[in-house]
Amino acid sequence: MSTLRMFRKKPDDLGFFGKLGFYLLLILGALVSIFPFYWMFVVGTNDKGAVFHVPPLLTIGDQFFENFKRVLDKSDFFQALGNSLFVSSMVTVSVVFFCTLAGYAFAKYEFPGKNVLFVFVIATLIVPQQLGVLPTYVIMAKLHWIDSFKALIVPAMVNAFGIFWMRQYISSAVPTELIEAGRIDGGGHFRIFWRIAVPVITPAMATLGILNFMTVWNDFFWPLVVLKNKEHFTIQIALQQLFTTRDGLDYGMIMSATFTATLPLLVVFLLFSRWVIAGLTSGAIKS
Repeated sequence: MSTLRMFRKKPDDLGFFGKLGFYLLLILGALVSIFPFYWMFVVGTNDKGAVFHVPPLLTIGDQFFENFKRVLDKSDFFQALGNSLFVSSMVTVSVVFFCTLAGYAFAKYEFPGKNVLFVFVIATLIVPQQLGVLPTYVIMAKLHWIDSFKALIVPAMVNAFGIFWMRQYISSAVPTELIEAGRIDGGGHFRIFWRIAVPVITPAMATLGILNFMTVWNDFFWPLVVLKNKEHFTIQIALQQLFTTRDGLDYGMIMSATFTATLPLLVVFLLFSRWVIAGLTSGAIKS
């Protein structure tokens, strides 16, 4: 009996070959995910003909700074990078703040029309974003906000996905008994929200911040519609200006600019990812 128990495998034990296959699959997935970014850097460090090399060139060259110098000659790269950083940061802070407040109200307060209003908010998720471009542009024009950062920031200060995300997380993570205890102790609405709810829902706020920052940073269409002056261009519009066919497409220059424009996004993602992990391991509270 004891011998049978010794050779009996646990249900979740994959065995040696199972684990080997599992890790090989993970390594393959990581390589496939990293390769486009690596190849972009390889093309950015070689001349403009590297993109047409057969078989694909995989060795890093020594012309990155030469290619990037041409980027600076043809565009206001760092100004566009600063514009994107400013717009993305402002939108992310406002979305996290307002969506957290709205999600908290929907999750923990009772008021007339609560369910109808929440269904209306969720219903806006199924409306294609393109349908709102013309009305929003007309409103921005009436307010004289065309070709300004206000046209990028104000319409994006709150969104339905953020409200839904925070409402679902707060409903399960913040115990009602904890809020009632705060009221018995004489805490106000905002004080209870700030001192009791926010420390518990930090992981959800960080995740919402990461997703929103990446969305705003990569947005191309709406800035292309409302921005007219080069001084206000975001990084995506500045990169589009490099695609000129006057002297043929210079892929070395384009890829060096694209690689550099991706670095701030990676830094923000890594910083927020660590914060999310810390919040998940230290912010859990059981009711």
